[in-house]
Amino acid sequence: MVAVFRLPASVQTESGQQGSLALSDLDGARVDPLGMGVLSDGTPFLTQRGLAVLCGVENAHIGTISSQWRDAVPKPRINKIRDILARNGYELTEGHVQVRVGGRTIYAYREEISLAVIEYYAFDAGQFCQEEARDNFRILARKGFRDAIYESVGYQPTRDLGDQWQAFHDRVSLVYHSAPDGFFSIFKESAEITVTLGQSGIFSNENIIPDISIGQCWARHWNDNNLEVRHGARLEYKHYYPGYFPQSVSNPQTPWCYPEAALGDFKRWLREDYIKGGKFRAYLGGQIQRKQIEAQAAQQALAAYKLPPFIEKRP
Repeated sequence: MVAVFRLPASVQTESGQQGSLALSDLDGARVDPLGMGVLSDGTPFLTQRGLAVLCGVENAHIGTISSQWRDAVPKPRINKIRDILARNGYELTEGHVQVRVGGRTIYAYREEISLAVIEYYAFDAGQFCQEEARDNFRILARKGFRDAIYESVGYQPTRDLGDQWQAFHDRVSLVYHSAPDGFFSIFKESAEITVTLGQSGIFSNENIIPDISIGQCWARHWNDNNLEVRHGARLEYKHYYPGYFPQSVSNPQTPWCYPEAALGDFKRWLREDYIKGGKFRAYLGGQIQRKQIEAQAAQQALAAYKLPPFIEKRP
């Protein structure tokens, strides 16, 4: 699951009751209380409840969009929302992203699908079109979904995301949901490590690509332990690097993706073998030797996982 960068804090409403932060019209006259936040990659999202409020429908109506998203014979509503996404250049395998907040799981509807669902209820739902959806679609068309969420939660990308996070953010946009149904990608399932490294001052770029190290180590573990017999065959899938990466010359790459049945084994291996077993430390040490990262930043990354620091050599 993707980490949450920030959720809106509680604020006082005009009635004096506790509420969530609000999306306002440009003149400040219209206020709609809703749940929203920003993922660790800088992507704004609405919660299920927040999206329902903006669409003017019950929470359960949004929930069924997610539960029916992968039906073999999609409902007409799902097909229309998919058509809206396709017109904007998106093809999604899931309706939402699961994120952990304070020990609970919430459904996060990323920018692209939130806008598609609001547009559907504004103009394409027939007798179920909602005035609230039309009003909010027009607000977002003028103000911009991303800017509206950023403003409401007090998120400043120039400060919080910045150029240093841009390479990771661009990779997420290209490949986060690119593995076929029933399989997981190393990039997606190891994103938490990339975020932790960035928070320690080690930002992903064309030279620092942690998922390559993780993928190579896991592939050896997969083969050495004959995990295909237990979980089924792995597959190659298309993986793209941003155009400014040197690796993009050979796009699309074809790394392995693995059966979802093996995800539990992968998570345990990542925690116990890669992180605690020394491979993570070796990766950082190699990056220090190649002068790609500073030793101090590597020490902070080790400390984030409660690992012993590198022993500094005395002159």
